[in-house]
This record gives sequence, C-alpha cells and structure tokens, in this order.
Amino acid sequence: MRTRDSVDAVIKAYDIRGVVGDGIDVDFVRDTGAAFARLMRGEGATVIAVGHDMRDSSPELAAAFARGVTSQGLDAEMLGLTSTDELYYVSGARNCPGAMFTASHNPAKYNGIKLCRAGARPVGQSSGLATIADDLVSGVAAFDGTAGSVTDSDVLAEYGAFLRSLVDLSGIRPLTVAVDAGNGMGGLTVPAVFEGLPIEIRPLYFELDGTFPNHEANPLEPANLRDLQRFVLETGADIGLALDGDADRCFVIDEKGQPVSPSAICAIVAERYLAEHPGAAIIHNLITSRAVPEIIAENGGRPVRTRVGHSFIKATMAEEGAVFGGEHSAHYYFTEFFNADSGLLAAMHVLAALGHQESPMSVMMERYDRYAASGEINSRLENSAAQAERTEAVLGAFADRTDSIDRLDGVTVSLAGTPAWFNLRASNTEPLLRLNVEAPTAAEVDALVTEILGIIRA
Repeated sequence: MRTRDSVDAVIKAYDIRGVVGDGIDVDFVRDTGAAFARLMRGEGATVIAVGHDMRDSSPELAAAFARGVTSQGLDAEMLGLTSTDELYYVSGARNCPGAMFTASHNPAKYNGIKLCRAGARPVGQSSGLATIADDLVSGVAAFDGTAGSVTDSDVLAEYGAFLRSLVDLSGIRPLTVAVDAGNGMGGLTVPAVFEGLPIEIRPLYFELDGTFPNHEANPLEPANLRDLQRFVLETGADIGLALDGDADRCFVIDEKGQPVSPSAICAIVAERYLAEHPGAAIIHNLITSRAVPEIIAENGGRPVRTRVGHSFIKATMAEEGAVFGGEHSAHYYFTEFFNADSGLLAAMHVLAALGHQESPMSVMMERYDRYAASGEINSRLENSAAQAERTEAVLGAFADRTDSIDRLDGVTVSLAGTPAWFNLRASNTEPLLRLNVEAPTAAEVDALVTEILGIIRA
C-alpha cells in the first residue's frame, strides 16, 4: 500500500514528476495509467494517446502506463518518440486524452507524466490529479470487462503539416536559423516542422540523448544558452532558437548573440494576434514583464493576468475565450492549437514577423524591452515552512516601501513611487523559492535582488 506522503511527493500541482526509482517506477506508472484510464472512461473516452521523450527510462515507463490503461478497458495509441506539443496535437486533433512521458528540463535522473483530457484540455490538481492520487493510495479498482489493445502510430509528418498550416512563412525573406535542441526532442521535430520553408536550419545538439551530454535542456538557465549564443555568431544566423527537453518551450537569441526576453516574445506574438482579432483577450502570467499588458492594451486587446503553470493558463484561455497566452518561462499558448502550448508554433510567429521586414532581430525587438528584469532566481529551501518564513521576512523588510501585495501566486509586491515589483513563489516541482524582479533600470534590479536574496539566504 502506498502512503499519502509518497504519492504527494511526485504528484505536483499540474503534472507528475520525480526521480526514477525513487517515487517514479514501473509499478507506480502502471497504476497511474489505470487510475487515469478509469477517470477518462468515466468521461466517455475509449483511447488514450501515449508519447515519450528520449530519456533512457521513458520507453519502459510509457509501456507500463499503457498496461495500466488497457487493464481498464481502454485502448492505448503509442506515439513513440514525441515532443509534448506533438502529443497535444494528437489529443486535440483526435479528441482523445493523452499522456506524455517527460521531465521537461529536469536532469536525466528525473521523469514524469503530463496528462491531458480530450482536446488537450488540462489535468491539474483540482481537475483530476487529486482523484488519481486518491486511487493510488487506496488502490485502483479493477475493471470487470474486456482489456483494451495497444497500437502504434507515427504522427510526426501530420503534426508538422498542421503547424505549417497555422503560420504562413511562404512569403518571408530567406532566414538562417540556428537551433539548439539540447539533445532533446527538438532534434526530431524541428526538421519535420520546417521542411520546405525558406529557412536554412543550422543544427546544434540534434542527437537525441536523454543523458544531456552537452548541457541541461533548460534554456531558462543562462549557462545553457551560451553554446547557442556562440553558434549564432559563428554561423552568422539571423536568429537562434533554444528548445527544452520536450520541445514545448522556445527561447530566442538575436543576431548579436543576445537573449531576447520571453516577455518580449509574448508581446510580439500578441500584436500579431490582435491585428487579426481586434479587442481579443490575451493571457499573461503574473511573472511576465509589465510591458506585456501595456502593449496588449495599446493594441486594443484585453490583458488577462493568471497564475504560473500550464494547467492554469489553459483553463483561463478557455474561460476567457483568449486567442493567445504567454508565460515568462517561454511557454506560449494558442487558440488554434487547442489552447495548448507549442514552442515551435511560437518560433514560427517570430520568424514570420522577422521575415516580413528587413531589420535585424535586435532592432525589431527594441521597442518591446521597456524594463530591466532579473530573470528567475532560485533559492533552495527544503520545506514549505522555511519558504513561508523567508517570504514573510522579505515582506517585513519592505513593509514601508510597499504600494500593494498580490497573493494570486506566491506574493507579488509592487513598490511605492516606482514601476518596480518583485514576486516570490514556491516551485510546484522542486524545493525552491523563486524570485523575479523588474524595475526601470538594471541598477535598480541588482539592488533589489541583492537585498531580497540577502534575506532569503541568510
């Protein structure tokens, strides 16, 4: 019998993730497949699509999940090596639930499962994960009926064609695009998506290797962008793209080898959507730059602020009828992509914007960078009590300088007399307290970061 603590340790707010052999193993995953299938059978599903990334543990875990699915009378459609957004495509296009085996940007020892309902609708803690956790603790009820079957499918070409149908790149000027796949799934999907377009791909680390021999597939960490920054300059590329391990996030490097803020990418894609959908709602999470809601409003759109995390963003997209949504972490969500996120679809919008004008990337993006930002800075605090105590200590230190405190997700503190703000929030997947700071100048950002980290890490 599993304990509640062991299950809660790996079932997070919006996915399942942990160290393989320590919380995540074949038995756990098989039973999770059964619990998910039981939940989906109650909603009328008959088949579940299952994809996996290139981690060494992923094929075995995906197969175990399929055994759990079929034990509950549902069929399992095995997609094999797949990016997360490719799995979302199948879920949306075929209107079936899906399960993606990946730990995204986490190191090789981790694995996990991203689950979705039919139509790529999210499964989070309050929309199914808590029920699955209860079943895993109490034991999944056996199914008194015929077992399901397992079939194999290859949908890569179909997925690539679908993305190309959503963004017209046929009329752009020829572009040289350097892409760092980080030995992740982008090495498989990028060639399929950009096939036949006026784009010359310069590949870096396209070999699928779940041990990540060159660097972690986490472009949010500046150290993991350095190889691409050098590569852009060496190849004379017009733009660089960095993908995370499961290729659902995309970071951008300009032609000078400098990172482009994901908030700026959110703003440029939002402008493109508002040109086609005047007055539409655009989602942004609370960590994106204040420039994002400003630019949305200036273009006649309706900015909608939400919590961090894909299940929250997707749910809000549906509730608000939004056409696009963006996060600080380079997740971008699209109404025509079933309200799901796709790093390559975001990249295609940026390439369309770049290719339909003559300015280099650095010049094109200048007007979107209005403030200086710290990026996300993590501090390891092993339990929630320590995180809460340090957060309250920071609030106390800033009490006489605070204009407002928002507790939508962690604490967002707006400082009096300035556009500066900071957010402190606990990670949903790791024992970390995350800090983001924005201010008018880099010097102001540095001063705030130094002061706040001095309290957190004391």
